[in-house]
Formats: sequence, structure tokens, C-alpha cells
Amino acid sequence: MATATKVLLQTDVENLGSGGEIVRVRPGFARNFLLPRGLAVPASAGNLARVEELKKAAASRKAQDVAAAQELAKKLEGASVKIARSAGDEGKMFGSVTSKDIADAFEKTGVTIDRKNLQLADPIKALGTFEVALKLHGSVSVTLKVEVVKK
Repeated sequence: MATATKVLLQTDVENLGSGGEIVRVRPGFARNFLLPRGLAVPASAGNLARVEELKKAAASRKAQDVAAAQELAKKLEGASVKIARSAGDEGKMFGSVTSKDIADAFEKTGVTIDRKNLQLADPIKALGTFEVALKLHGSVSVTLKVEVVKK
């Protein structure tokens, strides 16, 4: 069984740690994921001397990301889209509205959002108005209104 390897994180990695931290991971995870993507460097003596520098760089990057997310949240506050879908006489929809459909609808209005950040548990399968959460950053999220109407 492989032993853990120490790496120094350069950026925040979800479910692992924040930039500037020294963490123990499996050698394959470090070799195949963290190191090639530039998310971490080996915890050598030279890299350990740069810990404070990496922490400052990670903190400034995080502050910029949060500021950009808050700016986008202000822009999207109260934003809504209408999506037309075929439905039967009783209002039963044929098909459903997925996160990709919602992202495409916002794309048409000029706002680019990542469909992976939409907090949609299940596809929408009914006509009406729905609120969908969009997680822009760890602490920044906004609620979008999606109106599904009959075509």
C-alpha cells in the first residue's frame, strides 16, 4: 500500500485545503492531478521556504475571485428568464428543463453562467415560476428566477 506524500498547495482545492497549506495525499493523486494542473508543488525544502509567499498569493487570488463573484451577483440579482416548452392540454410538459437549458437561456440575454454552478436538484418538469440558486463562489450565491411557459 502506498504511503502518503506531502505537497504544498498553491491554490485552494475543494475538500483538501487552501493555498499555502501542506497536506498529505496519495502519491497517485499528487502525480496525476495536483502537480500537472499546477494546484500543488512537492513539499521540498526550497518550496517550504516559499510558504508565506504562496499564502499571500492565494489570499489575493481568493479576494479577487470573491470580488468578481460579488460583482456578478449584483448584476444577476433579480434576473429572470422565460423558457418555452411544449405542454399538453392539462399543462403537463413534454420533457423537462435542465441546468443546460437555463444556462443557454441566460446566454441569450448576454449573461454567461456555468451550468455546473446551478443548484438544481432535479430537472424542472412542470410549468410555472421557479427559483434556482447559482453558487458563484464558496460564500457568494444568488437566486435566479426561471419561468417555464407553454409554447
